[in-house]
Amino acid sequence: MALHNKGEEKNRVEAGVLYLVATPIGNLSDISERALKVLAEADFVAAEDTRNTLRLLSHFEISTTLVSYHEHNKHEAGERICERLEAGESCALVTDAGTPGISDPGADLVALCADRGIKVTSVPGACAGIDALILSALPTVRFVFEGFLPMQKKERAERLSQIALEQRTVILHEAPHKLKTTLSDLANTLGGDRRIAVCRELTKLNEEILRITLLDAVELYSEKEPRGEYVLVVEGSSDVANIKNRATETDGMTASAAVAYYEKKGMTKKEAMKRSAEDRGMSRNEFYKILLEE
Repeated sequence: MALHNKGEEKNRVEAGVLYLVATPIGNLSDISERALKVLAEADFVAAEDTRNTLRLLSHFEISTTLVSYHEHNKHEAGERICERLEAGESCALVTDAGTPGISDPGADLVALCADRGIKVTSVPGACAGIDALILSALPTVRFVFEGFLPMQKKERAERLSQIALEQRTVILHEAPHKLKTTLSDLANTLGGDRRIAVCRELTKLNEEILRITLLDAVELYSEKEPRGEYVLVVEGSSDVANIKNRATETDGMTASAAVAYYEKKGMTKKEAMKRSAEDRGMSRNEFYKILLEE
C-alpha cells in the first residue's frame, strides 16, 4: 500500500514522528483512509495487544512490523520506541480499539515524547466514550470522562461520592462481569431516579442503547446477564445546594486527615466526622465505613 514520491505526497508519513492512530471500536468500515495510510507506511506499529492488531492489519493487507507496548512493559518499551523515533523512524501507536491515550498507557508514551522533544500527532477516529455520549440523549455541552471506577473500596466510595455531586454528564467504561456491581453502586450513591444511558457493543451488529434510570437498570440486569463491552453515560446532578458545598477545605484529603483537620480547628471528633461526611456528600455511616478501612 506504500505510495511513491513521498516528498510531494499529501499527508505523507514523516520520519521521527509518533502517530496516535484511532482504530475501529467494532465496525471495521469506520477506519479512515489516513489511518490505513499511516499504518501501512510507518516504520513500525506499537500495539497494546499485538495479536488483536495483527488481525486488523491482516484484514487490510498491511504487513508493517509490530512491537508490543502495554501497561506492564510501558517503561522499557517506551524507552525503546523513543530511541527509534529519535533515530528517525516513524511509529503508529494503536490501542485495542478506539483512540489511543484514553484509559490506556498511550498517554504515558505521549508524555515521554513531549519530554524528549519528539513530535507527536494524531490520526483521529472512533472513540467509544464520545460515541456513547452523543447517543445518550443526555446533555453534551459539558461532560466529564471517568473511565473505569477504582476497585479498592475506599477509593471507589470516594470517587462515587464525587460523581454524585458532579453537575456535568459523566462517562464511564465497564466490563460485563462488573456491570451489575457498578450499576448497584451508582444507584445507591446517586439515587435510583438518576438517568443513565447503558450503551453496549457500540458500532457492532448487536449495538444497544438503553435510556433508563439507574433503578431500572439495576432491576433489568438482575434478570439479564450482561454481554459485551459497556459505556455508561450518567446524568449530572441537579442538586445545586450540595454542589456549592463541594468546594471544601478538605478536598483531596483522606477521611482520617479530614477529621484531624477539623479537630485542630476546635471541633469535637463527632462534629469533625459529621462535617467531613458532609464535605463528601455522604451519610455519617458511609463516611465511618471509609474511615475504618483506612
